[in-house]
Amino acid sequence: LYFAKLFDGLRHDSGDPYAWGDKAYAHYKKLKIDSKTKMLTFSDGLNVEKAWALHQYFKDRFQVSFGIGTNLTNDMGQTALNIVLKLVECNGQSVAKLSDSPGKTMTDNDTFLAYLRQVFDIQAPV
Repeated sequence: LYFAKLFDGLRHDSGDPYAWGDKAYAHYKKLKIDSKTKMLTFSDGLNVEKAWALHQYFKDRFQVSFGIGTNLTNDMGQTALNIVLKLVECNGQSVAKLSDSPGKTMTDNDTFLAYLRQVFDIQAPV
């Protein structure tokens, strides 16, 4: 409950964005938190059409924002470069990305990753 109230919202990066957003809505509802005070930020493989569809679907339940990168900024007629930069440490502290998609989990510290999986009850991929 503490973190659900503390954080302004959530960022979706992988998996089905509609199922993820519906799950977030159910979670906030269960905690009796007004989801309209929370932001959902989508950023996985977006283009303008996908962003518009997500906005239409969630606009009455959440504040909605988007991180459209490649498909918005690569408009010069060339094939887009597939480059992703990920933070792995900040001020000497390990950070990690936990993902629903195989291969997208990132960290340089396997012990920290195991700790996060335990805290958030996330199964390690087989």
